[in-house]
Amino acid sequence: MAIPVIDFSKLDGEERAKTLAQIAHCCEEWGFFQLINHGINDELLEKVKKVASECYKLEREANFKKSKPVQLLNEVVEKKSDQKIENVDWEDVFLLSDEKDDQWPIGHQILLISMNTMTQYRSEIKNLAIKAMEIMDENLGLPRGYINRSFNGGDKNPSPAFFGTKVSPYPPCPRPENINGLRAHTDAGGVVLLFQDDEVKGLQILKDGSWVDVQPVRNAVGDQIEVLSNGRYKSVWHRVLAMADGNRRLIASFYNPSYEATIEPDEGLLVDERVEKEGYERTEYEEIRWSRESIIDTKRSPRTASSKWWRVDDVDLA
Repeated sequence: MAIPVIDFSKLDGEERAKTLAQIAHCCEEWGFFQLINHGINDELLEKVKKVASECYKLEREANFKKSKPVQLLNEVVEKKSDQKIENVDWEDVFLLSDEKDDQWPIGHQILLISMNTMTQYRSEIKNLAIKAMEIMDENLGLPRGYINRSFNGGDKNPSPAFFGTKVSPYPPCPRPENINGLRAHTDAGGVVLLFQDDEVKGLQILKDGSWVDVQPVRNAVGDQIEVLSNGRYKSVWHRVLAMADGNRRLIASFYNPSYEATIEPDEGLLVDERVEKEGYERTEYEEIRWSRESIIDTKRSPRTASSKWWRVDDVDLA
């Protein structure tokens, strides 16, 4: 299945209208796409790949080998069982945010230096998230900056949006059939930009009731865009498979609404009355979203086929 590819640089030229239409079509009909020529320097992205791998090898790997997922999988192996472990993920995780970046390990001098690389990367990816939101503004017929202002609390209750980066190595798994890399879910945030491994597969999305492999990707539209867009853009169900071969890397950056923000669609998007004009505070909306996920059978629910994803690749594709 071919993945749509959008050349972001064409938004600045004669093909702007065509490119906007392609993006709108992908968001509303296809659900996700690869975004190339997005302006983030390839040299920086190569450094990010390197420092993320070094961080896991030098600071995280030893502890992962003693972690709960490894212990539970070892028990399954010892029992010679075919049990599928559902309550944990075969994933190492640490978070960087604007408010708190001290989860980046600095036990080695090389990692202390590499923190500068991650700071630069997060600045670039945050700017790309804002550009992506402005494109969505335009395609939805909203004033430029509408989504970003909404995420920052709006004019009545201004408060900074949350921007965090989750670094997730997925080590080789001896029994990938018995555990998930990352359990199926939709994202509760706003715009999620994914910088994923370009060598080891594993990311999948749910489309037309079937799980589909996703090639290198980096961007997604989350649930709260669904409210702002009055259901035109929806968050896609996705998961990561545990893999027997290769160390997989996924770096997800989340541009999420402030905890003080009220999320609601603009009046101009209420023509078809897909949702009522009712705002949700971020925490309230997340509670609704998690309740919804807990009762949805992803194998049966046809509405997940229309879930929407933005994806960004770091290399040109033929």
